[in-house]
This record gives sequence, C-alpha cells and structure tokens, in this order.
Amino acid sequence: MKILFDNLSASCSKKTTQLYSTSFSLGIHFLKTEFHAPIYGIYGFVRLADEIVDSFHDYNKVFLMDKIRKDTVEAIRDGISINPILNSFQQVVRTYNIEWELIDTFLKSMEMDLMQKEHTSDSYDLYILGSAEVVGLMCLRVFAEGDDKIYNDLKPYAMKLGAAFQKVNFLRDLKADYQMLGRTYFPEVNFNHFSFQEKEVIQKEIEADFEQALIGIKRLPAGARRGVYLAYYYYLKLFLRIKETPPEKVMDARIRIPDYNKIGLMFRSLVRHQFDLL
Repeated sequence: MKILFDNLSASCSKKTTQLYSTSFSLGIHFLKTEFHAPIYGIYGFVRLADEIVDSFHDYNKVFLMDKIRKDTVEAIRDGISINPILNSFQQVVRTYNIEWELIDTFLKSMEMDLMQKEHTSDSYDLYILGSAEVVGLMCLRVFAEGDDKIYNDLKPYAMKLGAAFQKVNFLRDLKADYQMLGRTYFPEVNFNHFSFQEKEVIQKEIEADFEQALIGIKRLPAGARRGVYLAYYYYLKLFLRIKETPPEKVMDARIRIPDYNKIGLMFRSLVRHQFDLL
C-alpha cells in the first residue's frame, strides 16, 4: 500500500534534516507533533536542491537542477514521486496549498548559484528572497493551517526570519563559499581585505532582520511558537558569536556552536519561552 511508501518518504526527509542540521532538527522536535512531518518534508526538499549546487562537483549540475525542477512539477501534479524526498514534499505542498510561485522562486535562486559568483544589491535581494524568505513562507503555510489571515499577517516577519538565518549562514560559511566555491554573496564587499566596517554594515542588516522576525514569532500559533523560537535563539547566539569574531578570523574559519553547547541553548530558549521572556 502507498501508505508504507509515504511513511518511508517522510522518514527520508526526517533523516536528511537530522544529518544536515542539528539546530533545525531540535527546533522541529519542539513544534507540535502534526507539524513535524511537513516541516521535515520542506527541509528535505530544500536540502536536496542545495546539495546539488554545493556538492555535486563531478556531475552536470545544470542537468540535475533541470531534472529536479521537472520532477518536482510532476510530483506535485501527479501526487506521487519515486524519489522519496520529492514524494514527501509534494504531500506537504498539496496538503497545505503551498503556491508554485514560492517553489519556483526557490529553485531559481538555486539555479543562480550555478552561474553567478558575485552579486549586485538587486541580485543579492533576489537570491535572499528565493533561497530563504520563500522557505520561511512555505513553513508559515504549514503553521497557519489554511488560515489566510494568519498567513498574511505574519508573512513579512517569516520572510525576515528566513533572511536573518541565511545571512548568518553566509557569514558563517565565508571561507567555504569564497575559497572553495568562489562565491561572494554580500555585494560591494572586498573579501580579499574584509574590513571591520564592511562586517559592521552586514551585522546591522542582520540585527534589523532578527528584530523584525521576533515580532512575528511572538504572534505565531502556539503549536509553532516554541520550536521556531528555539531555532531563532540558536541562530541569534551564533550571530553574536560571529559578531565578536574579528573579520580576518571569520574569513579563516567556520564559526560554529558545539553540539554540547546547543543543548544548553535549547534549555535556555525553552525557559524563556515558558516564562514569556521572548
């Protein structure tokens, strides 16, 4: 019966999330149970496309991105895919009425990574929209559970949260993106001589995104708020660690929070949520 394959598909998306992101896995764990599988489904799909452009260097990435686009269209249209991650994702899309526009915008951002190594202000904004903001909106479709008023009211805040996460990732991964992949996402920044002033401009932008995102988190439905706040809290602490790190060291090493520290952050975030200290 297809239910067995659907369960396998959901397990593949969950395992993908757990392997690639302990922070998001912890956040998902503290969402209400009904949200676990759909958010795993979204993350699995996003990771699948991202992995093509970031890791599959010995393969035809253009062909593979074209294939995942076509396979995604067919999976959503037919309600089935033999690719377990796409099968899991199409279920989420059809159940929560996630617009094709969001998925298309995400895929276009991934396709930008195949050809664009540097960004202008306009292309940077477009990339952030596709790679992060629309992913936040896909998740918000799940959290709103069909309530368009909740979705529309929280839409700008979900976009800011996605943007904050992505920009922190850009700072965290500067070495890998610049030295290994030859990419620079932040426009008009000289990464051969990354300065304190340039870093400060980026940080102020991220701080503004976090500030707006928190407004929306406080207004999320109860079943989503705790898990989303946990992810927010983790990324905020990662950002503060990067903020304290000199530009030259950010360029030289991947700043991260050790797994044993993440458990402490988890408990602190849960306490803050429990006592309404957001």
